[in-house]
Amino acid sequence: MKYICLSFLCFTCVASSVAQSLKAPATASIREAEIRKDLFAMAADHFRGREAGTLDELKVSMWLANQAAAAGLEPAGDDNTYFQFFSLVRNRISPVSSIKIGDVTYKAWQDVLITQTSQVSVTAPFLFIANPTKEELDKADVKGKAVAFRPTAQGINLNVSLPERRYLGYVSRKYAADLLRRGAAAIIFIADDFGEKSWVQSLPNLQRGTYNIPGGQSAAVQQSRAPILWLHASAVEALKAPGQNFTASIFTEQFEYPSVNVIGKIPGTDPVLSKECVLFSGHQDHDGVRQPYGNDSIYNGADDNASVSVALLAIARAFHKQPGRRSALFVWHGAEERGLLGSRWYAAHPTVDINSIVAVLNGDMIGRNNPDSAALLGAQSPHRNSTELVEMALSANREGPKFKLDTLWDKATHNEGWYFRSDHLSYARIGIPSLFYTTLLHPDYHTPMDEASRIDVKKIEKVADWMYRTGWKVANTDKRPAVDPGFKLER
Repeated sequence: MKYICLSFLCFTCVASSVAQSLKAPATASIREAEIRKDLFAMAADHFRGREAGTLDELKVSMWLANQAAAAGLEPAGDDNTYFQFFSLVRNRISPVSSIKIGDVTYKAWQDVLITQTSQVSVTAPFLFIANPTKEELDKADVKGKAVAFRPTAQGINLNVSLPERRYLGYVSRKYAADLLRRGAAAIIFIADDFGEKSWVQSLPNLQRGTYNIPGGQSAAVQQSRAPILWLHASAVEALKAPGQNFTASIFTEQFEYPSVNVIGKIPGTDPVLSKECVLFSGHQDHDGVRQPYGNDSIYNGADDNASVSVALLAIARAFHKQPGRRSALFVWHGAEERGLLGSRWYAAHPTVDINSIVAVLNGDMIGRNNPDSAALLGAQSPHRNSTELVEMALSANREGPKFKLDTLWDKATHNEGWYFRSDHLSYARIGIPSLFYTTLLHPDYHTPMDEASRIDVKKIEKVADWMYRTGWKVANTDKRPAVDPGFKLER
């Protein structure tokens, strides 16, 4: 019994010695004043909203590289630079596309919205459903027909940020899957009052089309898709005529633009563990110059995602002041707003050995809402892919900012699908332990009102502290965080 007790005491002494030998994180290097200065510079009108694939994104990327160098980061991009360039492949609806019902031709974007950027040619009998109750829709023979009706918002949650921009998608999700499963050749929604409001807000995105990286799915691959369209309510009388045919010839055209990831590194101090790294992730692009709200048309993206971009600079300064045993890798992804394209490109074309990345700590929008609240996505099943990494993050929160954590947005049932909308996803999908730090949506999301003057800079400092403390644990632990067995996302 004495021997067991002595052994326990000896183990306790060793553990205590190891704990004492690990330096405390250099949190004092994360300074609110520096974060504020960087934020107001990055989210200024000078960068015109940093739209991916434009000179504005390239300009802010150069600014970030200069700031990274000043923060002590070594270049970790291509050819000993801070940059990794890649191409955006843009597909958009061609102006030669045509939509015709009976004898009436409908002009794209003016008379009809085309909600999918895919090439398709359809000729089918036209079916107008005057009374689109669920019972009428369920019993309608839609196979091989172009089905038109006025949808209802019943059952759709419009208590969300900017519902006008999301309404077309909500309606499509409510009706389209069932109609397409039953063989509808096309779906034509007739705009209700909210649909008319949504038309103006949705138009710029639909006209822009879709973006991908080379090798990603192109419009040509999507030719089997049945078109989903919207018509104005004023078209109803013409649609009532019996025996009409629907004809759609939708073509796409393709363009290529440059985008870029900005990458820097603080080497670790351990001769073995320094070959591994913890990756801190954010994105520098936003929505550029778009339709105006009031007198402003520059979508500055102060929260989304200059907030995390400048937080990463603060974390880099802390690691430069005191490096960890593992290396710290910082990636500012380009073209996140185009479909997580920068992170998808980096995950497929890393500038370090992909197996050397032991964890990804990603942030997106960390400067708004209640000062004492935040969310950690990837912390609960089915989104959790590393229980060990989650425990490190929760411990870091207890030691540092002590945020009250929202757990609803990490649920698979949450209607926003927020887990799937930031850059950690590209790494989680290839089996790297990954977390997503956020303070969630707010009414200024993707509007010109997302400006630096509306940001809680102190809150950015607190989230940066949290991310850094987590990363410090990962950088210094003997054993890299393990991936949970059987990890599988719901989609």
